[in-house]
Amino acid sequence: MTTKQEWEEKTVAPLLKRFPERKASFATDSGIAIERAYSAEDAAGVDAERDLGYPGQYPYTRGVQPTMYRGRFWTMRQYAGYASAEDSNRRYRYLLEQGQTGLSVAFDLPTQIGYDPDHALAEGEVGKVGVCIASIEDMETLFAGIPLDRVSTSMTINSTAAILLALYVAVGKKQGIDVRKLSGTTQNDILKEYVARGTYIYPPRPSLRLVTDIFGYCSENLPEWNTISISGYHIREAGSTAVQEVAFTLANGICYVQAALDAGLTVDAFGPRLSFFFNAHNNFMEEIAKYRAARRMWARLMRERFGANDPRSLMLRFHTQTAGSTLTAQQPNNNAVRVALQALAAVLGGTQSLHTNSFDEALGLPTEDSVTLALRTQQVVAYESGVADTVDPLAGSYYLESLTNEIERRASEYISRIDKMGGALKAIEAGFIQREIQEAAYAYQRSIESGERIIVGVNRFRQPRRSSPGCCALTPRCASSR
Repeated sequence: MTTKQEWEEKTVAPLLKRFPERKASFATDSGIAIERAYSAEDAAGVDAERDLGYPGQYPYTRGVQPTMYRGRFWTMRQYAGYASAEDSNRRYRYLLEQGQTGLSVAFDLPTQIGYDPDHALAEGEVGKVGVCIASIEDMETLFAGIPLDRVSTSMTINSTAAILLALYVAVGKKQGIDVRKLSGTTQNDILKEYVARGTYIYPPRPSLRLVTDIFGYCSENLPEWNTISISGYHIREAGSTAVQEVAFTLANGICYVQAALDAGLTVDAFGPRLSFFFNAHNNFMEEIAKYRAARRMWARLMRERFGANDPRSLMLRFHTQTAGSTLTAQQPNNNAVRVALQALAAVLGGTQSLHTNSFDEALGLPTEDSVTLALRTQQVVAYESGVADTVDPLAGSYYLESLTNEIERRASEYISRIDKMGGALKAIEAGFIQREIQEAAYAYQRSIESGERIIVGVNRFRQPRRSSPGCCALTPRCASSR
């Protein structure tokens, strides 16, 4: 039997003399070296029983459910929020009519940081990046005609999560619903705000108290509610690598679990309702491996570090959104292809719900046509591609399993460093996580500017400026040259 070394020497070497490869070396976005080809030798360290198992069984590398999408598809949850509650309600009802299976609410910045829309500091920001909610009446309007006991709602809200959750529960009660039947998620992830977004109100330690108070309330009153969505998405959007996204997200998760334990909660009382939120970036295989590695790491952390016994506490359930940072104003139609590949990676990685970005979001709020295409992208993957017909279809790939192991190894090294600093909170207060992300973002941007990394339509395959009488500055035709 030919070994990998023999293949390299006898088959590859003679060819390379005539036809050199495109680059001297290849690597993922996290800097993981990519071999020319992978064989059983590269996956020799994988123990199928210890590291993979079957879907729905520890360590959940292959998925949190035994049948995954053979039972039902992931929740198709398009993120939307417009200036007024009325406008947002119209968009939500339209999306539900088009086959969306869950709602995802975007709030404007004043709502996110607790300012009324008539406050002086809110001027110029009301309704800009999401819906403005300032009262119970606004919340009622937002969900008018939408039965909250039959629709799962995700709310991207952190500093004011407790307030928005209270308003949502109040609307449910006004609809005559048993609130124990309400299902959905409050993002409620304050740590990533200090790292990546900045929409915080209080210092980190008091903010953690609010987070764990929601854990306690929901464990007693809202059993179907995900109390937190521990977010790697914004960490990745800020410029992190895939490895850093996993490491820093799980490090934050460790901090939340410990804070809840310190507050007197038991791990299996709140552990089953923890959820996560990841990015789907462009490096297809690395993204799939990232989700599998994160699942395995979280299962081991919850069992070995925190002593969780309920299998549901060990399951890393996650929502995915395609990468907004990869959308380009130049040749925006290319974004539809990027989104399709990113969505496919999320599905192959075993996501529980998915948002697909619209191709025109680098230019403005998505139109009905573009958001419908984004939803149709998910539906084509679900109903036409065949990838949802078996669980974890790429399992056993030499490359994928090797990559999964390497992401786990590197992310675990980061977590060990953070542990030595005293945990995620102290690492954030010391600026460590922020510096690591900034350095990764700088390296990524430099690789684009140098031409080492190709972005189609931006630094390669650009189109010459074209114009015509009466051409609108924001049409894709004109925007493609910007």
